[in-house]
Amino acid sequence: MQLNHEIPDFAYAFRIVGADSVVFEDRVNAGTRRVVKSFIVTPQALLEDWPAPASVKELTPDHLATVLAQQPELVILGTGEKQQFPSAAVMGACLTRNIGIEVMDNGAAARTFNLLAGEGRNVAAAILLPG
Repeated sequence: MQLNHEIPDFAYAFRIVGADSVVFEDRVNAGTRRVVKSFIVTPQALLEDWPAPASVKELTPDHLATVLAQQPELVILGTGEKQQFPSAAVMGACLTRNIGIEVMDNGAAARTFNLLAGEGRNVAAAILLPG
């Protein structure tokens, strides 16, 4: 699925979301960037070294430490091609810190991230990819 909209005023915007990769508009490096493994993105940072598990079923609260360190007001968890909810403990890791969490398939997560970042919201997306 290809996403199109005006040039963003934030550093990273989703452009293409596929089953096993994502392409970003990368304003930091003035181009595009393809990512093939799980990552975390905020409007101003792309963290490609997120040690995420292969599936949402294996996700633990400890895996969220990197995304929570970004101090977002909302975490968007992209769970692959289909929406799959993580354990209550994972949801609680955000909610007990008064950080919202929304769980979506990766396409919906990308669209939501672009919209909220474009509004200037303090949002972070944690995206699970099979690679």
